[in-house]
Amino acid sequence: MGSVTEKPSDQLKRGWTTGACAAAASKAAYAAILTGQFPDPVSITLPKGETPAFPLVLEELGAGFARAGIVKDAGDDPDVTHGATVIATVRPGGSGIRFKAGEGVGVVTKAGLPVAVGEPAINPVPRSMIIAELEALALAHGVCADMEVEISIPGGAEIALKTWNPRLGIVGGLSILGTTGVVHPFSCSAWIHSIHRGIDVARANGFGHVAGSTGSMSEDAVAKLYGLPLEALIDMGDFAGGMLKYLRLHPVPRVSIAGGFAKMVKLAQGAMDLHSGRSQVDFEWLAARLPEALRARVLAANTALEVLTLCREAGFDIAALVAAAARESAVEILRGSDCAVDVVVVDRGGEIIGRG
Repeated sequence: MGSVTEKPSDQLKRGWTTGACAAAASKAAYAAILTGQFPDPVSITLPKGETPAFPLVLEELGAGFARAGIVKDAGDDPDVTHGATVIATVRPGGSGIRFKAGEGVGVVTKAGLPVAVGEPAINPVPRSMIIAELEALALAHGVCADMEVEISIPGGAEIALKTWNPRLGIVGGLSILGTTGVVHPFSCSAWIHSIHRGIDVARANGFGHVAGSTGSMSEDAVAKLYGLPLEALIDMGDFAGGMLKYLRLHPVPRVSIAGGFAKMVKLAQGAMDLHSGRSQVDFEWLAARLPEALRARVLAANTALEVLTLCREAGFDIAALVAAAARESAVEILRGSDCAVDVVVVDRGGEIIGRG
């Protein structure tokens, strides 16, 4: 995720979700079936009333089907699906509007997601958007909205490996996502949404212990420490607060928080967003908790790593102190829930150096 300090938010370009692209492509394909022509660009109405227009990069009208494609533009957001082509193939027939996962779109295999097991990973809002556009077209032409809608994203299976889908039990490709149709650059909402869905899947599949980690190294360490399966691992990133607040309302019996020393210092200080652009290590906070002989040197330190090195050389176990304080911060956020918590501090080599 990019730092919010890199570029003022009012200068950032918004983008469109895969759900919006899928709805627009579906509308264009169905319009071609009804009229023989593809609307290009094709306009749709988003949940909040916006009416963006999408240019088509693929138009194909054949016997019993039509296919349209749109390149996803995520604006200035660092979205892994930016530049991917979202394709809708519409085949009239049957009863009602039915969805199918094409190439690069995943299928749900685990409970706990907002889509039933066995269904294409097309989330409820994108489904509603697609249905609304197709039903409006059918009504305008005096026909019944009976068809199969297949959504595909060429290369989506490879892109999905960079997402949460494998651990959420979504196999074969990407999810079609979006609640408003709009991607807001660096909003962090997609990541927090993924944290919530990861917890939902863990709960639905009966995992009594999950672990939220700030990165891959700490995730590997905590998974090995407790023998946790992939599905119990939450890619928390910098969003400790987002994970803990959701767990307060949707608890599991136990959660472990794992991260590097600097990020766990921030959590110990009470920060819930651990990003370097939104919270900082407080050296005065650290110095106040150390033996007097170390305080001046810690106050003069430039980095958290330097503090860790100074304390190690002096034989003071600062990692354990930070782990205990970070756990206290987490307990405060989880107050009132039946969710036990512990903290694991990991060094840059992947070794566990503190537990609380």
